Amino acid sequence: MSTTASPLQIGSHTVQPPVVLAPMAGITNAPFRTLCREFSGGKGLFVSEMITTRALVERNEKTMQLIHFDETEKPRSIQLYGVDPVTVGKAVRMIVEEGLADHIDLNFGCPVPKVTRKGGGSALPYKRPLLRAILREAVSGAGDLPVTMKMRKGIDDDHITYLDAGRIAVEEGVTAIALHGRTAAQHYGGTADWDAIARLKEHVPEIPVLGNGDIWSASDALRMVRSTGCDGVVVGRGCLGRPWLFADLVAAFEGRTDFRRPALREVADVMVRHATLLGEWIGDEARGVIDFRKHVAWYLKGFAVGSEMRKRLAITSSLAELRSGLDELDLDQAWPVGADGPRGRTSGNNRVVLPDGWLRDPYDCAAGVGEDAEVDTSGG
Repeated sequence: MSTTASPLQIGSHTVQPPVVLAPMAGITNAPFRTLCREFSGGKGLFVSEMITTRALVERNEKTMQLIHFDETEKPRSIQLYGVDPVTVGKAVRMIVEEGLADHIDLNFGCPVPKVTRKGGGSALPYKRPLLRAILREAVSGAGDLPVTMKMRKGIDDDHITYLDAGRIAVEEGVTAIALHGRTAAQHYGGTADWDAIARLKEHVPEIPVLGNGDIWSASDALRMVRSTGCDGVVVGRGCLGRPWLFADLVAAFEGRTDFRRPALREVADVMVRHATLLGEWIGDEARGVIDFRKHVAWYLKGFAVGSEMRKRLAITSSLAELRSGLDELDLDQAWPVGADGPRGRTSGNNRVVLPDGWLRDPYDCAAGVGEDAEVDTSGG
């Protein structure tokens, strides 16, 4: 099993195989990136959680922790969310001047209401001049650091933006584009439109295009590259509770089929390590284990674990308690049939919450985003 995908070039950084961990709020912190990177053998690109530019510029304590990178992370990738060109420019220059990262990704794909209602995330590319202004400030401020962007097809089927946004990105010097083949209205429901990824690749042949959406296995990643011609893949929900998916992705792109099918014993060991890393990162074991709780169901998907035990494991507050509960399971269980399928959020057909009058004119930014558009959105 092989593919024709070439190494992905992000500025001076060569990403081989061309596999990227998608930024996910509350998930892709330093501990989870460490796990994914270990399974990949250090191959691929692993991006931070979404960081709000205003919070970064103001040196918000939580935000400064979110941009912490392990010393082994190279290149260091930060994803920024911003709605004001000036603030985005300040954040980018701060990253450059203080050596905080080696690569900057810009988020124009987040579909959650608290972001879109302020004109941010997947709502923003509809305002073409605002998108251009943000990209121009980011690229000019970044100097030698490569700037990439992640986006969706558009707001909904009647307001598709990705082709215009792709052309603007090329004109403003963006290094690569990742496209999630869904609209904001779809959230994570339905099926990702891989044909849109192919159309974007044809539309912006000057720079790499990465595909995102419905990659649940290494085979899916190869199929996406073959069917769309994209230059690489961005994997999000598929690795929830499965950081070893990155081992499979590396194997697949290197033409191997030795994919991971861990028994529950190995899964349990990874769970404890994940919780341990979170505790070390936060500086408090109990808080680390509590933060880990949301991962329990993903790790145990498909395994024969009773509902009461699942509930018990999801309310643990110490490593000893977590380990003890896991040891009560039948750890010799083989990897479940069907556990490679969809996981994470699947809701779709949502009404996209937008600022008043947002859709009246894609070129009128007078009723643009306000100063409060970036409040309390770091990591979200």
